Amino acid sequence: MIALIDVESGNLRSVANALAAAGASDLIVTADPDVVRGADRIVLPGVGAFGAVAANLRKVAGLEDALGEAVMQRARPFLGICVGMQLMAEIGEEMGEHRGLGWIEGRVARLPAATGIKVPHMGWNDVHPVATHPLLVPGEAYFLHSYAFTGADVLATTEHGGAVTAAIGRDNMVGVQFHPEKSQRYGLALLERFLSWMP
Repeated sequence: MIALIDVESGNLRSVANALAAAGASDLIVTADPDVVRGADRIVLPGVGAFGAVAANLRKVAGLEDALGEAVMQRARPFLGICVGMQLMAEIGEEMGEHRGLGWIEGRVARLPAATGIKVPHMGWNDVHPVATHPLLVPGEAYFLHSYAFTGADVLATTEHGGAVTAAIGRDNMVGVQFHPEKSQRYGLALLERFLSWMP
C-alpha cells in the first residue's frame, strides 16, 4: 500500500493521477498516522510555503511521529516532492524560520537574485545527477520554486544562475525539487522506478 500524505497543499489530485498512471494500484490518500505506519511506500507532496506545509503536517496529531517511524525506523521507501522534499531538511527560511523534519542535514533558503535570473524558478530545466542513484537519470523536468535546499546528500542539481539542488536523498528516502506529476515522460518514468525501488 502506498500512502500519499494529505497536508492540504493543493497538488494531491495531480500527484495521485500521476502515480496511478505509473502503475500504483493500491494508493491511499491519507493523513491517518496508523495508515502511514503501515504503508509500504510513502509519498509526501507539497506546494506553497515551507512553514504552512509544515504546520499542516504537524496539526495532525501523531503524523510526524508516524512518518519518522515508517521512514527512519522501518526504512519504508519515501519520496518527497517540491515542498515535501524541502521538509526533509532541518530548517526552512520561507516567511520566517521553520523547523523541518530534520532527516537530511541542511537548510532551505531563497534563491539568490541575479541579473537576468527570475525568481521563482519556473519551467522546464535539466536535471543533472551528481551521485549514482537508481531513481535519478539525466533529463528535463518541470520546476516551480523560489526556495532551494543547500546541505548534505545532494543527488542532483539543475542550473538557474548557478547550481541549484534538484534532488536529495539517503538510504530509503529521496526528495525531488521538481514536479514529477508535471514532468511528462521524465516524471512518469521516475515514479515508475520509485514504485519498484527496493532500497
